[in-house]
This record gives sequence, C-alpha cells and structure tokens, in this order.
Amino acid sequence: MTVNRALFDEVMVPNYNPSEVIPVRGEGARVWDQQGKEYIDFAGGIAVNCLGHCHPALVAALKEQGEKIWHLSNIWANEPALRLAKKMTDATFAEQVYFANSGAEANEAALKLARRWALDNYGAQKSKIIAFNKGFHGRTFFTVTVGGQAAYSDGFGPKPGDIVHCDYNDLEAFKALIDDNTCAVMMEPLQGEGGIISPEADFVKAVRELCDKHNALLIFDEVQTGVGRTGELYAYQGLGVTPDIMSSAKALGGGFPIGAMLTTKEIAKHLKPGTHGSTYGGNPLACAVAEAAFDTINDQAVLDGVKEREALFKQLLNDINAKYDVFSEVRGKGLLIGAVVNEKFKGRARDFLNASMEHGLMSLVAGADVVRFTPSLVISEEEIREGMARFEKAVASLV
Repeated sequence: MTVNRALFDEVMVPNYNPSEVIPVRGEGARVWDQQGKEYIDFAGGIAVNCLGHCHPALVAALKEQGEKIWHLSNIWANEPALRLAKKMTDATFAEQVYFANSGAEANEAALKLARRWALDNYGAQKSKIIAFNKGFHGRTFFTVTVGGQAAYSDGFGPKPGDIVHCDYNDLEAFKALIDDNTCAVMMEPLQGEGGIISPEADFVKAVRELCDKHNALLIFDEVQTGVGRTGELYAYQGLGVTPDIMSSAKALGGGFPIGAMLTTKEIAKHLKPGTHGSTYGGNPLACAVAEAAFDTINDQAVLDGVKEREALFKQLLNDINAKYDVFSEVRGKGLLIGAVVNEKFKGRARDFLNASMEHGLMSLVAGADVVRFTPSLVISEEEIREGMARFEKAVASLV
C-alpha cells in the first residue's frame, strides 16, 4: 500500500489539513520523514512530547507494562493509576485525581464537577461559568463553549448555557461579571492557543480573591502549561495562587494519551459513583508511561533546565529579530514561547511555520500573528542553536 498525503484526502475526515510531510521516526528532538529528511522538532506535538521522541524511560515503561496488563474497566483499580495519582497529589495542592484520555475530557470533568458542587451546596441558580476571550479548553461541546473562541463553537446548534466571557487580564470587566450565582471561573495560567499571553500577577490574585468572596471555584486549565512546561511542575506554583480544580494532559503522558483532573477531597466528593466516568480513563498502559514521564520531569534539575533553555531560546529569537525586524515581541514562560509578528507580517504567522519546514524545523502558530515554540523540555543547547539557525534561514527566505 502506498501511504502518502493523497491517502489522507481519500480516507480521512477533512477536519485537518496536514502537511505533505509524513514523519516516520523520531529520536529526542529530531524527526525523520518518509524520504529520510531530518527535522529539529520545536513543536513537540503541541507541547505534548515533553521528553522528545522515544525517551528511554518512557519506552521502557511502555514495554514493561505492555507485557503485564493493558486495560481494566474501572470496576477494578490498577497499580499504575494509583501510583501516579499518589505522586501527583504529593507534588501539588490536590488530594484526589480523576483520570481521562485527553485535556478536553479533563476539562469536561472539571466543569461538570464545578456545576455539581454548586448545585449540591447552593442550589440550581448557582450555575454561571466565567471564562476568557481567546481561551482554549478543548473540543467537546461544553469545553469549546467555555473556550473563548466562538469560531470553534458556532455552527453546531444551541450551546450549553450560562457561560460568559471577558478579556484576559481585564480585571474591571471580570469584576462586572462575577456574582453569587457564579459557580466557577475557568482560566489558563498562561493563554496558549490565544497567543502565548501571560497573566498579570495582580489579575490572577484578584480573580482568586473574588472567587473566594462569591463562593466560586477557580479552575486552572494546565493542559498546556503543566508538567514542567513553564519551568515549574505546574504553572500555578509560580504564580502564588492555588486553584480549587486543575486539569492536566498533553505533557502528562509524554506523547501517550492521558488526562487528569485534580482537586480537593471536599470538592471531589460531589462526583459520587455513577456521576461521571470514562472507559479508558486511568488505564494501566497510559498511567505507567505517564508515571515514568512525571518521575523524570518532577526533578529540580530538569525544571531549572527549562528556565535555562527559555533564556537561550529568547536570546536567539531576539538576535534573529535584531537582524530581520519581523517580530514586535517575544513572550511566554519556560518552553512555551511566542514570537509575535510585527505589522509588516500581520496575519502571516503560518508562513513562518511553512518556511521553517522547508528548512528542516518543526514549529507552530498560536493564532494568525504568533509563531509558537513548545520543544522538548530536555532538548540540548546544541539542538536549540541548530534549530534556531534553521529558523533564521526560514525568516531570511520570507524577508
């Protein structure tokens, strides 16, 4: 059988429009396509491949668990899930964990839990959810409606109700929305899809205080920021603000599908048996791989290394910009970095992505105006410099 990009158009639903390039092998921060061309991976599967490709610890965990037991229904507990949950609760504010398969499912669980908690404690009128414009929380109908990008939720009929939005970092607008009927506020502790936008410290603290004042739960969507991405194990730990519920996915499995919702016992008790579930959530294979990823990243030397790599990344991007004048700003935290194109290149972020591929570099976009980089957290300095040299050639080709 000939497997190429044309086969995609024949057999796949057209909701994606992938590159002509089909990668077939990866090792660390490098990937090779069907023709044997090598790429440096600054995309990381959109902040998923936190340890690069085929990391020995993850491969070993997969092989070992693959010869033990793959799947159990949630009629039974399993050892990898319980070990992983214990490690996650020991390392965070949380006391209990619910496992799912993706970030969207983790966020769905968080939102359902918040609504059930409010109903049980305060009554049906306390159902308002506040979220932020440009936010992204997944593609289920509930999470995509809470996400602040109407283009993703329009066109599918009536949306889930009592969800309102305001601009990120706009405290006055937020104050105008929150009230005693608010059950939850959902936010990313650094907006990813929306353009790599960091929160202002005063804003995050005020959101926490207003949630407390109005007896609303603060949900942090750490799907993209979690598991070392910002140089903290979870981004909330660098903000001095603790959420009531937190979601985690993407990097949690290092490339193996897994998601988690974390919270306190007092809140968790409202998801009684039968209120929510997942066939594959918490399966032994996913949890064994995630445990290996979590153990590897939850190490101070690795987390400090992320901050060192951030400094190098930003320095090299600024050096390129000094030569070519294409970016108005380089922003982000840890290895979640956005280069904002200036007026001359407005709306053309994807051109930089495409040119990068031509020069052997995988990158991303975050909207029409931001080139996004989410490489392996353990990428070598040599590979960062080589990748940036390739990116410079891409920039030069556009200028």
